[in-house]
Amino acid sequence: MITVTEATATAGALRRLSAGGVSIWLDDLSRRRISSGNLAELVARRHVVGVTTNPSIFQAAIGSGEGYEEQLADLAVRGVTVDEAVRMMTTADVRAAADVLRPVYDATGGRDGRVSIEVDPRLAHDTAATVAEAKQLAWLVDRPNVMIKIPATEAGLPAITEVIGLGISVNVTLIFSLERYRQVMDAYLAGLEKARAAGLDLSTVHSVASFFVSRVDSEIDKRLTLLGTDQARALKGRAALANARLAYEAYEDVFGGGARWTALAGARANKQRPLWASTGVKDPAYKDTLYVAELVAPGTVNTMPEATLDATADHGDITGDTVTGGYAQARADLAAVERLGISYDEVVRKLESEGVAKFEAAWQELLTAVGKSLDSKGVDAR
Repeated sequence: MITVTEATATAGALRRLSAGGVSIWLDDLSRRRISSGNLAELVARRHVVGVTTNPSIFQAAIGSGEGYEEQLADLAVRGVTVDEAVRMMTTADVRAAADVLRPVYDATGGRDGRVSIEVDPRLAHDTAATVAEAKQLAWLVDRPNVMIKIPATEAGLPAITEVIGLGISVNVTLIFSLERYRQVMDAYLAGLEKARAAGLDLSTVHSVASFFVSRVDSEIDKRLTLLGTDQARALKGRAALANARLAYEAYEDVFGGGARWTALAGARANKQRPLWASTGVKDPAYKDTLYVAELVAPGTVNTMPEATLDATADHGDITGDTVTGGYAQARADLAAVERLGISYDEVVRKLESEGVAKFEAAWQELLTAVGKSLDSKGVDAR
């Protein structure tokens, strides 16, 4: 539990981060976190205004079994399939978290107070199935502050347009490249145009674009280490921040004006905010607040695992905007990496493929664990 004294002592950095235009979302969810009051406490005392989930998070939470025993027993008695059991448990958690965050949603006009749930990762390369799954998840959760996560694969792009066009808010996930990010923003604008043509109220539709950070450094740093030169070593820990800063530049370009966005803004459309994902450092040599303190910019979201949230509260050095003045250096850093023979395009393609595969593997582990739990209760989990 966070004491009042601790909250007062540590809230400064988080308050400054929030004041800098960054919405703080928690990258974690479990039934225990909800039932214990921990999530409500983080909202009340740690400036947390949203929650993101993914297959890996649910695998860790539900795989542990803690807090899910009663629902698992009920599902077993009903003889549901493993897939249905998992969906019932995950949507129940998201629904409960959405209720905790509803006051934030109301206070911010729908901008924050959001809880994200991802479509089945096995559907990442199937547009029609992704759209159908997104509709089903929105119906199952049945809360206005839910966001449906759709991966930014080639098949995911038209799905984003279709789902936004239905008036469903979307968190686009697994974005690694600047080119794909521009395609995501285009898909969002196309979806808004469809929604407007259908007579929907655009002010109720929100979206974030989850641009992954630390995984870029992990992959490029590995290649820089293999090169072993002084020049290569000097570039370690720079590519991910450069990539994210140039993504923000692209966001400013698309949503800063132009006839297409101006027309949608006139219809009360909301900007699709950049969301910094994968912000926990992977290399212990780096400061644990690196991907928070160095990515402060207005109109962004930073979704953090709790360890990163705690580190930021404890010793985060939040000094204002650390993004918009760094575009030239960001381009220079990525160009220097390319000159060493490390292909940016090859890296981001690899990361997207691996990202989908990791979520598929986590989902399968979750299905296996739930299947065993149902079997242990003497029911055939079909």
